[in-house]
Amino acid sequence: MTQVSLVDLIAGARAGFLVSFPTDTVPALAALPEKAELIFAAKQRSQDKPLILMAADAEDLWSYVVGSDEEYKIWRSVMDKYLPGALTLVLPASGCAPKAMNPTDSMTIGVRIPNSAIAQTILAQTGPLATTSANVSGQPALQTMTEIAAQFPDVLTLAETECQREIPGLGVPSTVAKWTGSNWQILRQGAVNLEF
Repeated sequence: MTQVSLVDLIAGARAGFLVSFPTDTVPALAALPEKAELIFAAKQRSQDKPLILMAADAEDLWSYVVGSDEEYKIWRSVMDKYLPGALTLVLPASGCAPKAMNPTDSMTIGVRIPNSAIAQTILAQTGPLATTSANVSGQPALQTMTEIAAQFPDVLTLAETECQREIPGLGVPSTVAKWTGSNWQILRQGAVNLEF
C-alpha cells in the first residue's frame, strides 16, 4: 500500500512517478505528459484510447492546443462557462502536446480543469498532468484511494486522511466534446450537459 501525503504525492508526480488523487468525477491516475506510457502500461489500456491533459487553470492549457483567433474565442467562452467542471474538450493539438498522450492521433488532445480543491492544489504545483480514470481498462472506475492503492500497489495514492474535507466526486466520468472545426461533437455524455 503506497498511500502518501499531499506533499509526497506532488513530489512523486514531479519526479515522474504514477500518482492517483481524487477529482470532481472519478479518481485520476496521472503522470507527467511525457511519461504517459506509464498510464497505458498500468491500466493495460489500448493505444487508441487517448489520455486527458488535466490542469489547474486554462492558462496552463493554451500552449498544448492550436486554433484560429475565432476558435480560441469559442473555446474560451465554453471553458469560462463550464470549467472547472466535469467537461473534457478535445481540441487540435499543438506541437507541445506529447504524442504519448494520444499515440494513434497526435492531431488532437483532450483538456480538462477539474472542480476539485485537492486536484487543483496538486495540478497547480505539478503543472498539467496526463490523466485517466484509475482502473484496469474495461473495468469500472475505482472510487476510493484504498481501492486504488490495493489494485495499483506501485502507484503513489493520496492518503485517505488527506481527502477527508474533499467533496466526493460524482462517480460519473466527464462529458467529452470534440471540436470539429465549426461545432462540438459529443463523444461521451457524462456529468455535464453542453449547450451549443
